[in-house]
Amino acid sequence: MEDNGDTPKLSAHTLAALQEFYAEQNAELEKLSQAQSGDQSSYLPKEDWQLSQFWYNDATATALAKEVIQAAGQNGRIACLCAPSTYSRITEMKSPQCEVKVFEYDRRFQVYGEDYVHYDYKDPLNLPADLKNSFDVVLADPPFLSEECLQKTAETIKYLTKGKILLCTGAVMETSAKSLLGLTVCKFIPKHSNQLQNEFRCYANYQTTAIQ
Repeated sequence: MEDNGDTPKLSAHTLAALQEFYAEQNAELEKLSQAQSGDQSSYLPKEDWQLSQFWYNDATATALAKEVIQAAGQNGRIACLCAPSTYSRITEMKSPQCEVKVFEYDRRFQVYGEDYVHYDYKDPLNLPADLKNSFDVVLADPPFLSEECLQKTAETIKYLTKGKILLCTGAVMETSAKSLLGLTVCKFIPKHSNQLQNEFRCYANYQTTAIQ
């Protein structure tokens, strides 16, 4: 902060940073307002890196949405576990008979109404009993690249799925994905809007069609 002897003034750099912050906040509020008054599923808030949130780019979200919709079937049920950017794309592409729910710790996603289920991977089975083994396919993207996080997420996946599993996580988790869930790596490589240093892969326990 600069002081010319009278009223303290912000430096040009600090002022620009504040203007950028307020612009982002206003944009976020505008998106939320539009979601509350219209199509809630189109709302995707700004990533919170403190929660390890990294959204997929458009091509990846579309490919994953197409895959799980085909895997679930026209009247199927899809669970998006910590994958809200794909949930949003699924709602745009699915048939009216297909159901989808998003499981997220971040309560900003309550705007999705009945599609939202609060989820904390540290308490993996704290979920409604009527959701047990009720989803034709579970798409999961554990928030952290750790053995502990994948183990707990795997408990949730087994609780929710009828059988089909599609997992997106780091390449370093390949052995664990196989041992915990019986998954094999796909050729498809998921990409994020913000480039990440970690190498990501998709894993499945069934023959994928939209992704390989």
